[in-house]
Amino acid sequence: MNLFKTDDNWSEKLKPLIEKYKGRKHPLEYKNNYQLLVMVILSAQDSDANINKIAPTLFEVFPNMKTLADSNTDTLIPYISKVRNFETKANWIIEIAQTIQSNENIPLSMEKLTALKGIGRKSANVILGETNKLAEGIIADLHVIRVAPRIGLCNENKDGNKIEKQLMQILPKNIWNEIGMALSFLGREICRPTNPKCNDCIININCKHYKSTQ
Repeated sequence: MNLFKTDDNWSEKLKPLIEKYKGRKHPLEYKNNYQLLVMVILSAQDSDANINKIAPTLFEVFPNMKTLADSNTDTLIPYISKVRNFETKANWIIEIAQTIQSNENIPLSMEKLTALKGIGRKSANVILGETNKLAEGIIADLHVIRVAPRIGLCNENKDGNKIEKQLMQILPKNIWNEIGMALSFLGREICRPTNPKCNDCIININCKHYKSTQ
């Protein structure tokens, strides 16, 4: 049962957060939709910093989807071997490339993105948000999974899809594109797993955790 209602006026309470992070680019340092797609897949259960580190060499060798489609996992693996679960991700990426064939064929809808191997709702939301497409959900990465329940937005749950579902019930669709990354940036910079910087938080007045410590 969802204990939270839309009349909690969370969109108003979160407005300072959205304004602070509005327009900020995702930490993955991609240059086009092709790079974004590949890097989002590689970043699952890994750090954005690690993916940014291997990306230049990877994309020098594989500059577009066609070069990946013409390749194979054995050729790809040496360039992503420092990434967590690299063998599985190599299989996903090659399969996607052989399905899509070219950069122009990269799908930009939730249904078509999640039909691809290795792309769940979180990854699809990132891609749709970064390409300025109409939001079909809310990014629920590990930071959002921690931050949203902590501030009192939703019930605690380690399942990102369940957190996303709660957030979609609570928050109006017109802020879906922005609020996921705003919460994620808050989690990266202020609302850390341990010793959160509550006094520096611009929404602490509406935060359940902050109120409990006062």
